[in-house]
Amino acid sequence: MNQEYQPESIETAVQLAWQRNNSFAAVSDSRETFYCLAMFPYPSGKLHMGHVRNYTIADVIARFQRMQGKNVLQPMGWDAFGLPAENAAIKNNVPPADWTLGNIDDMRTQLSRLGFAYDWSREFATCTPEYYRWEQWFFTRLIDKGLAYKKEADVNWCETDQTVLANEQVVNGRCWRCDNPVERRSISQWFIRITAYAQELLDQLDGLDGWPEQVKAMQRNWIGRSEGANIRFEQPAGKPLEVYTTRPDTLFGASYLAVAAQHPVAQQAAQNNPELQSFIDGLAATKVAEADMATMEKEGMDTGMKAIHPLTGDELPIWVANFVLMGYGSGAVMSVPGHDQRDWEFARKYDLPITQVVAGSDADPADLSVAAYTSRGTLINSGAFDGLDFEAAFEGIVAALAEKGLGERTVNFRLRDWGVSRQRYWGAPIPVINCERCGAVPVPEADLPVVLPTDVAFEGVGSPLKRMPEFRNAPCPTCGEPATRETDTFDTFMESSWYYARFASAGSDNAMLDAEADRWLPVDQYVGGIEHAILHLLYARFFHKLMRDEGLVSSDEPFKRLLTQGMVLKDGAKMSKSKGNTVDPQALIDQYGADTVRLFSMFAAPPDQSLEWSDSGVEGGHRFLKRLWRLVSEATSRSTDTLDTADLNNGQKDLRRKTHETIAKVSDDYGRRQTFNTAIAAVMELCNEIGRHPQESDADHAVIDEALRAALQMLSPVVPHISEHLWREFTGEDIATAGWPDVDESALARDTIEIVVQVNGKVRAKIDVAADAEKSELEAAALAQDNVQRFIDGATVRKVIVVPGKLVNVVAN
Repeated sequence: MNQEYQPESIETAVQLAWQRNNSFAAVSDSRETFYCLAMFPYPSGKLHMGHVRNYTIADVIARFQRMQGKNVLQPMGWDAFGLPAENAAIKNNVPPADWTLGNIDDMRTQLSRLGFAYDWSREFATCTPEYYRWEQWFFTRLIDKGLAYKKEADVNWCETDQTVLANEQVVNGRCWRCDNPVERRSISQWFIRITAYAQELLDQLDGLDGWPEQVKAMQRNWIGRSEGANIRFEQPAGKPLEVYTTRPDTLFGASYLAVAAQHPVAQQAAQNNPELQSFIDGLAATKVAEADMATMEKEGMDTGMKAIHPLTGDELPIWVANFVLMGYGSGAVMSVPGHDQRDWEFARKYDLPITQVVAGSDADPADLSVAAYTSRGTLINSGAFDGLDFEAAFEGIVAALAEKGLGERTVNFRLRDWGVSRQRYWGAPIPVINCERCGAVPVPEADLPVVLPTDVAFEGVGSPLKRMPEFRNAPCPTCGEPATRETDTFDTFMESSWYYARFASAGSDNAMLDAEADRWLPVDQYVGGIEHAILHLLYARFFHKLMRDEGLVSSDEPFKRLLTQGMVLKDGAKMSKSKGNTVDPQALIDQYGADTVRLFSMFAAPPDQSLEWSDSGVEGGHRFLKRLWRLVSEATSRSTDTLDTADLNNGQKDLRRKTHETIAKVSDDYGRRQTFNTAIAAVMELCNEIGRHPQESDADHAVIDEALRAALQMLSPVVPHISEHLWREFTGEDIATAGWPDVDESALARDTIEIVVQVNGKVRAKIDVAADAEKSELEAAALAQDNVQRFIDGATVRKVIVVPGKLVNVVAN
C-alpha cells in the first residue's frame, strides 16, 4: 500500500469503478426502497459552495441508507428554463438552449468529480420537449377540469424583465430576479386554482412530522386561513358592495369603504371625473408586496359614491385607496379606523370619522387620539350589541346580517390562485390556441408537445415568440379557422413542482408517470434551502395533489422528511460574487481532493445551521484523512488477527467498548438526528483512541483492526473515495458489500464503573466498583472512603441513598 495519501489518483480510480459497476442505479427488487433527493440546480455554469453543501448532505443520507441494505434512488437533473439564460443570450448573443446545455455539461462534470452517488440514467433537463410535453398535457387536463383558467387580473409587472411575477416572487416591492421595482398592471393570464386545495394544503401540514416547524409555520401563514363574515353594503344605484372582514364585531365602527383602483365602482366613478381617473392611473406604479402595503404612505380619493350601512342604514362614502388590491378578496374593504391601524392612518390623513366601538380596559386602555385600538373586548356604541364580548358579538351581528340577507359567516384564505403565465421566451409554451370564434382552445394531445423554437433572435425586451409567425400562427383545433398560439410560457416553478415524480418514472415514454412512481413516492428525504418554503414547496405539494386526483400517484404528499440546510458564510456574510467572498470548489478539489471538501462541509456545522468558511478547517480535515490513511497503512503492513473476545485485558475491552459506543452514536446521528458533524467528531475520537492503543499483542492488533474497519464504514457516507480504497486494501472487498457495522451489545458491558459519592448532596469522592455490585457493597465502599469519613466524623448517619450505577449519597447531621 502506498504510504502517502494521494486523493486525485484514488478518487479517479474509485469513480471509474463505480461507473463500471453501475453502482448507484436504482433497480426493481424486493428490498425496502429509500428515495433521497436534493433540490435540483439551475445550470448557471459553475458549482458554488452552497451547491456542494446541499448535495453532500443528501449524498451522505443516501449512502448511509444504502449501507443499511435499502434500495436507494438518488437522481440528479436540471431546472433548465428561466430568465438568467435569456438574459445571458441577450448579453452574449448566444442562444439560451446552447448556453444552458453547455452549463449542464460543465456542472455534471463537477458533480461527478465530487463523487455523488447519483443514478445518472434518470437525468433530464426540464427544457427538453420530452419533459415539458407531459407538463403541457397535464395543463390541458386541468383546463378540462376547470382547475386552469384565463382571466384579466391585476398582476405584479416587472417592466425591466417584461413579465408577470407571482406574489411570492415580489420581495420588498421588487422583482426577485432583477431587484427592480414592480408595478401593478391589468393583463390577461392563466391561473391554476390552488385555492380549491387551500384547506387540504393547510390540514395536511399537521401530518408532516418530518418537516421543520419553521417551514410549516411559513406555509400556514401564507395559506392564511381566517374565519369572518362576508358583508354586503347596498348602493343607492348599482349592485351591493361586498367585503370580507375577520372583525364583524366592529361593524358599527365602519365610517367609510375603500376599494382598489381597478374595482368596478372606482372605474365607474372615474368615467366622469378626470381628477379621479388621473389618481387611479398614478396608482399603477404603486408597490404591490403586502409588506409594503403596511408601511407605505396611505393615499386615497373620494369617489363621490355612497354605500348603505347594513345595520344602521347610514350612508358611508366610498374611497379609492392605494392599500387595497384587487387580487385580494373582493377588492373592497370595510374601514373601521377606530380599530384598524391602517384605516386609522387613512382617516386621520383625510379627516374621516373615527368611532370607538370596542371598550378598552385598565390593563389595555384605548386612546384613539394616538392609535387604533386593535384588541378584542366588550362592545360599546353598537346598539343592541353593547356589552357583548368578541365571540357573542361576532355571532350576534352575523346572525342579524343573515336575517336581512346582507351577510353570512365564511372562511377565507390569504392564498390566491397561482398565476402561471410569463411573458418570456425561455420557458415551456402554454399549450393553448386562441381563436376568435372558439376562445382559448387546449392543444389536442396528439399535437403535443408544443415545441419551443430554439433558433431565435432577441431584439431588446419582450418575447421573440410574438415576432415569429411560423410559431404564432396555427389553425384552431375546434373549428379549423386561422388562430394564434399562446405566446406566454409557463412560470418555471411549474417544472420544479413535479420533477421529483418524473425521476421516479424517468423511463416512461408513453405517460407522464407510470407505476414506478408509486413504488418510490413519496420522497423519503428531501434536502434544500428554507428560502423555498413558499416559492417551491407549497407549489410541489399542490401539484402532487393534482396528480393524485388525476390518478397518477396515490399518496397525498410529495416529501416525507425535509432538511433545510443553512447557508455557507465567509467573514460573516453569505458567499456571493458581488461581495467578492466566494470560494471555488473546483480549486479546493484540485488541491485537497473531493473527500476533504465533503468532510469540511459536513463537519464544520450542523446541517441546518450556517457554515462559516474556514481555510484552516479545510486543512484540518485534510490532515485527518492523511492520519486515517497512515493508521490503515500500518494495519495492512502486518498480518490481520482474528478477534477472540473471551480473553481481552481491560485496555482492549475499553477500545472495543469505544468502537461499539461510536457505532451506536453515529448510527443515531446519521439516521434520526441528522447531525453529521457530531457523527464525524465521534469517529475522529475513535481514531484518536486507535492511535493511542498499544500494539503489543495479537489481541491488540485484532481490536485495532475491528475499530479501523468500523471507522471506515462509518466515514464512508462522508468520504466515500478514501473509505472505499482503504477498505479494499484492508479486506480485499467492496465496502458497500460490507454494509453498516452492527453494535455488539456485549462489548458495551463494563466490568467496573465509576460512581460518585456525596455527603449531604455534595461530591466528596469517586470510586470504581464492580458493575454488578450489590447495593450493600456500594454503601460499604462509599462509607469506607477517607474523605467521606472526614465529613461524617462526629455526625449521625441518618440514611444512605444508593442510585445503582450512578451515585451514593450519605445523609448525616
